[in-house]
Amino acid sequence: MTKPMGVNWIGLYTMIRREAQRMARIPIQAFVAPWISALLFIFIFGYIVGGRIATIGGHKYLEFVLPGILMMNIVNAAFIQSSTAIYFSRFIKFVEELLVSPLSYVEMIFGALSVVVLRSTVTGIGILFMGMAFGVTHMHSWPMFVFWVVSVSTIFGLLGLIVGLWSKSFEQLNMPVVFFLTPLSMVGGVFNTLSMLPGWLKYLALANPFFYFINGIRGAMIGFDEAPPELGVGLTLALMASLSVVVWRMYATGYGLRE
Repeated sequence: MTKPMGVNWIGLYTMIRREAQRMARIPIQAFVAPWISALLFIFIFGYIVGGRIATIGGHKYLEFVLPGILMMNIVNAAFIQSSTAIYFSRFIKFVEELLVSPLSYVEMIFGALSVVVLRSTVTGIGILFMGMAFGVTHMHSWPMFVFWVVSVSTIFGLLGLIVGLWSKSFEQLNMPVVFFLTPLSMVGGVFNTLSMLPGWLKYLALANPFFYFINGIRGAMIGFDEAPPELGVGLTLALMASLSVVVWRMYATGYGLRE
């Protein structure tokens, strides 16, 4: 079927509304669960442990860890939203209706990512309010904060689409979270500065993309940077562009869509 020229606003809106309604039907899974997880991290690691640490990087410990906790939950929300949405669309054969609709591949991808960014943003806002309750929510630069939320949500939304198209089972769908996302985010500088690590671990941390995501949003919130902000922004944009090409190619060739 030949895709129409121009943007199909009605089709795009319908796709976004459907995914947003699906997300709204599972508020506990979509929002309450990550908020509870974040609250536990804030209370245990920030409030209890932080009460025994004077400052870190010139800031209260809870002020320091809050941006990392927020970024961890944004990453998980974005990846889970996109990977499960595309996987279940394949599982219930809804994706076949999407493929014959008058939507271009770019519109399909954009529609999926729009809901990803929405879920991540709502998750992040909830964590900001939790931080306010503890008196540790600060904002050094709103534009950079918005950039990091949207860009990182997009990156892991795209990664989720790749995994969702590749997965043949629920086990494969969850493997990246268990073996990659959680471990890499934990060692990405959520609870410590780079200077607190032994020499060899510093180099390992600098090779971890999560370090730049967490460092970026921490700089946006409390103005503390351990790496040049331009480096993190450049890496993020490069990852976004590369993953966008990969996802578009998978859609164009029908990988995981036409079985």
